[in-house]
Amino acid sequence: MSNESPQRPRGPGGGDGPPGEPRERSQRSLFVGALLVGVLVLLFFGAQDGVGKPFGQGPLELIEFEKLLRKNEVAEVRFKDTQAYVTLRPGDLSGKRDSLNGTVNFSSPDAALRIEKLISELAEERQITTRVYTERTNALLYQVLIWFLPTLLLIGALYFFLFRQMRGPGGPGSIINFGKSRHRIVGDKADVTLKDVAGIEEARQDIEEIIAFLKNPEKFSRLGGRMPKGVLLVGPPGTGKTLLAKATAGEAGVPFFSVSGSDFVEMFVGVGASRVRDLFEKAKENSPCIIFLDEVDAVGRQRGSGLGGGHDEREQTLNQILVEMDGFDTDKGIIIMAATNRPDILDPALLRPGRFDRQVVIGLPNQEAREKILRVHARNKKLALDVDLKVLARATPTFSGAELEALLNEAALAAAVRGGDSITMADLEEARDKVRWGRQKRSWKMLEEELKATAYHEAGHALVAAVVDGCDPLHKVTIIPRGRALGLTMSLPEQDQYSLSRKQILARIAMAFGGRIAERLFTDDLSTGAANDIEQATNLARKMVTEWGMSELGPIKFAASDSETVFIGREMGRSSEHSQDTLQKIDAEVARILDEQYKLAERVILEHRDALERVAAALIERETISGSDVRDLIDGKPLPPQPEPREAAPAAGGDAAAGEDASGGGDASGGEDAARAPVAAVAESAPEHGAGEVVSEARDAAGDDDGRP
Repeated sequence: MSNESPQRPRGPGGGDGPPGEPRERSQRSLFVGALLVGVLVLLFFGAQDGVGKPFGQGPLELIEFEKLLRKNEVAEVRFKDTQAYVTLRPGDLSGKRDSLNGTVNFSSPDAALRIEKLISELAEERQITTRVYTERTNALLYQVLIWFLPTLLLIGALYFFLFRQMRGPGGPGSIINFGKSRHRIVGDKADVTLKDVAGIEEARQDIEEIIAFLKNPEKFSRLGGRMPKGVLLVGPPGTGKTLLAKATAGEAGVPFFSVSGSDFVEMFVGVGASRVRDLFEKAKENSPCIIFLDEVDAVGRQRGSGLGGGHDEREQTLNQILVEMDGFDTDKGIIIMAATNRPDILDPALLRPGRFDRQVVIGLPNQEAREKILRVHARNKKLALDVDLKVLARATPTFSGAELEALLNEAALAAAVRGGDSITMADLEEARDKVRWGRQKRSWKMLEEELKATAYHEAGHALVAAVVDGCDPLHKVTIIPRGRALGLTMSLPEQDQYSLSRKQILARIAMAFGGRIAERLFTDDLSTGAANDIEQATNLARKMVTEWGMSELGPIKFAASDSETVFIGREMGRSSEHSQDTLQKIDAEVARILDEQYKLAERVILEHRDALERVAAALIERETISGSDVRDLIDGKPLPPQPEPREAAPAAGGDAAAGEDASGGGDASGGEDAARAPVAAVAESAPEHGAGEVVSEARDAAGDDDGRP
């Protein structure tokens, strides 16, 4: 498949022009620049031409020159432009001057004419015998240019930049074209097709139906069906919304107009609505066609949500989009595609059938979808024989398609840096951890006390995760700093999960407290490393009470219905929905849940003190231990010797052969130390549907699992 995709010529609103247009524009720019340089050079030499030799101590002043004329002490005067070359009589040389020659500079040609007239009058009166010579040149032209050139240059610069430079494709637009659309027309052939889209089969089916309708509308219209007017792609960042739109452009066989939602919004009134009209006018000229609005939430936010009652340019732009999509003058041959990761803030009028007939939800991929995505991105990579993409897919819950692509790319870079011939499973596991939590920081040198506290902290998380029922199986525990964390305890679910039970949530809260309790019991002190653990445990407990109905207060939703939607204008006019007594009950119930799980984790650690000591000692010795090592230490078994790293043999093809599932890879599940800094790191919420991630690691505590995708 070719890596180059020919582009159609763009229209005057923002499309690509003819291939020769950039060269012509460059030639015009060079011509204007050369013309300006030529004018400046002409002025310089014109000003220098005729400069005479001054008297010994400087040029002759005009007043002194008149006095010398009236005394008949000037032998000869040669006028040229705005200068006069003067020769004095030999007997008039005084001590102040060492030459008989000099120049007189006039402020304008009129001043020179006045002196000529004075000499003529004095000569007629026979008072002087001065010889006069006059040489006429283009001095007047020089004077006019000197006076008017700055104004002409200013006007020319304004014309050049506003009407020429900013008129080109992709530019911000000139004053004349300011209301023109900035869309791009994607060519018939593109680098991305539906073959490059994996893991979102349902979304692909919706897009394939639209493409089939465009190619063969009679197949559907004979049964009374009509083409959908709009398709809204909804999903978290990195799940493939824009990729799906690119694939649609590559296979639709009709003009594909691509524009960003932010391109419509400007500081000038009426520009957004004008660009919408221009976009749809050009689309009607090329009907049937597809218009793709990327990040539509930039212009489609709910109306009436801002402060003040003045004119809102964004709302006028949205109104124009609504009219164009389903108004009196709609065109049946135009399909609107849009993408957003914030459907909750879009205006309801934009989401209704007739405008966006379909909402295609693209969630985070499950294990099977992740494996397909990995195989697509591994097609051009050389994998070793020990690589099993099925195991890697299981080891990457909650990874989006973009993160999976980044994972394989990081693994390829790591293999190249170490000089390997292929990408090994170890490269992929390290790349997975790097994408999720950051690069290892082996250069950090911790004090012995801090290293010991970190080891006990992570051992506390690991012990609670291994003992408390409801926690997912441990995968790996490490005290090697990574990202903002001094240590990580990673666990891995046995299969994809789309909801969380009360038992699992309580186990995660207990696991989050394990690190703090271990620090307090074994180091006789507390650190800031548990800040994120406490934050995430509190968030989980509060959601159990206010959203999930998992408390003694009963199945009541105490949180606001649009608590995740930030509309300042509405929030300022909204009163509290709950009384002080209800708020006190909520806080008391949250505190009760946290206290119960804290005591549970403390009891587990006290009952397994010796096991925790062994886990902490192993961490200090080896820095990283596996989940099976933790279970052996709890059972009192000795650890096997550490394996020596070796280079794996390269596989024959791009995909690796099936390998042994050694409990996979991981998601953090407990105890990021947040760099153990005085200020806790910002929490990173887990995706809404969970996708099976066991999140009790401090940064990724799954407080947002609401039960369904």
